[in-house]
Amino acid sequence: MEFVDKLIGNPVYIEYLKEIETAETQRVFCCHGMAHFLDVARMAYIYNLEEKLGLEKEMIYLTALLHDIGRAREYKTGIPHEQASSEIAVSLLCELDYPEEKAVMIVRAIADHRNRNLQNICSGETSEQLNIIINMADKQSRNCFFCKAYEMCNWSPDKKNKFIIQ
Repeated sequence: MEFVDKLIGNPVYIEYLKEIETAETQRVFCCHGMAHFLDVARMAYIYNLEEKLGLEKEMIYLTALLHDIGRAREYKTGIPHEQASSEIAVSLLCELDYPEEKAVMIVRAIADHRNRNLQNICSGETSEQLNIIINMADKQSRNCFFCKAYEMCNWSPDKKNKFIIQ
């Protein structure tokens, strides 16, 4: 995956990861580093295969690797992380010379990845499908059922994952 390899080796991307790690050093809740990004990527790719969506693996991985990259900016400025992440994604994808029509779909999915009202995975719209599987994987990647911060978590009981597979 040419562009994934370029992204994970990109000094700007690496710096954003370090900023997130530093900002979350004392965080007792779920963190937003490479482990989370890869969990989301792998789960989203599995959803893609299970639903026979035919989305490109690299597009899924790029979206997952970028979906929370704006977390440090959110912590510093209060800007919603999905907005910060989509802005950062535009810059990084351009720097990587990623095809614009695909970059637009990735940025759209990142900007809307917290929208819990998405439902039509079979809509046929690639950007909608990408958004849905990233949204699903992002939530499902959290091991709430085994979290030591479960009681302190701001997520409502309905939102918390109580099972490995739902």
